[in-house]
Amino acid sequence: MREQSVRLVVDLVAGEEALSVTEACRRVGEQLGINRDTLRGWVKQVQIDAGQRPGQTTSERDRIRALEKENAELRRANAILRSASAFFAAELDRPASK
Repeated sequence: MREQSVRLVVDLVAGEEALSVTEACRRVGEQLGINRDTLRGWVKQVQIDAGQRPGQTTSERDRIRALEKENAELRRANAILRSASAFFAAELDRPASK
């Protein structure tokens, strides 16, 4: 559905009527029951992915999301290791009981 609606908008923009993206999204959105702003966002992302408009491509955005998730996991692991090393360092500093 998403691909078809985006294709309809692109065809209207490139067609004989030469509508603006916003107007084309309004028309197609009314016909298909899709919010025009949602449809405009889809069209914008397709244009970015095709290199027609500046911005983050879908693959770049997915890669950044994955790297941020990995970064958060590594921060949690470092916090656990810091706590563990502080615990064991405190154990070593205690005098041995007789």
